[in-house]
Amino acid sequence: MNKYELALVVNAKIEDDARTAVVDRAKEYIARFGGTVSEVEEWGKQRLAYEIQKMSEGFYYFIQFEAEPEAPVEIESQLRIMDNVLRFLIVRKDEN
Repeated sequence: MNKYELALVVNAKIEDDARTAVVDRAKEYIARFGGTVSEVEEWGKQRLAYEIQKMSEGFYYFIQFEAEPEAPVEIESQLRIMDNVLRFLIVRKDEN
């Protein structure tokens, strides 16, 4: 299993409950495709470098997880169609 990090930018204009639900659904997708979440880091509301969907702020989350090499592609395909997810990126972490 490889170690990955998912950077998730969520719509800042939604309620806290809805934002939590988006992060929980992302964690469910990781679990569905055989991954295990080790840590969820919330950076809070940050200003975006440029407007995305007419929004200038977003909530940033960083989710550390372990999964098989084919899991990130499946997770990305699910994140791509989720509402209130402005941007996402999955990167493989170094072994060091």
